[in-house]
Amino acid sequence: MASVIELSRDAFEDLVGEALDTIPPELTAHMRNVVIVVEDDAPERGLLGLYQGVPLTERGDWYGAVLPDHISIYRNEILEICDTPDDVVEEVRITVVHEIAHHFGIDDRRLHELGY
Repeated sequence: MASVIELSRDAFEDLVGEALDTIPPELTAHMRNVVIVVEDDAPERGLLGLYQGVPLTERGDWYGAVLPDHISIYRNEILEICDTPDDVVEEVRITVVHEIAHHFGIDDRRLHELGY
C-alpha cells in the first residue's frame, strides 16, 4: 500500500486559493453569499468536497437574509487518493471547480459528462 502524501493545511489552503484563481472573473463576479473552507476530515469516506446551499439558479425573490452557501474541500480525503504532489494540485482544482459548479446550479450528472 502506498503512503499518503503529506501536505500541511496551510499549503493545502494555498492550493485551494490557486484553484480559485483559475476560475474566470466573469464567473466569480456572480458568486454571491458563498464561503469556501478547507476541512481536514469529510463526513463520509470518499467525499472530496461538498456544496451546501441554494444554487444561484434556484434563488428567487424570496432569497434574502440567509446564511452563506458553504463549500467544503476535504484535505485528508484528497491527499489519500493522490499518488503525487501533481495529483494533489489537479484533484484540488477539479474538486473546487466541481463544487463551485453546484453553486451555479450544475448537477453531478452534467459535471461527470464534462469530466468533473
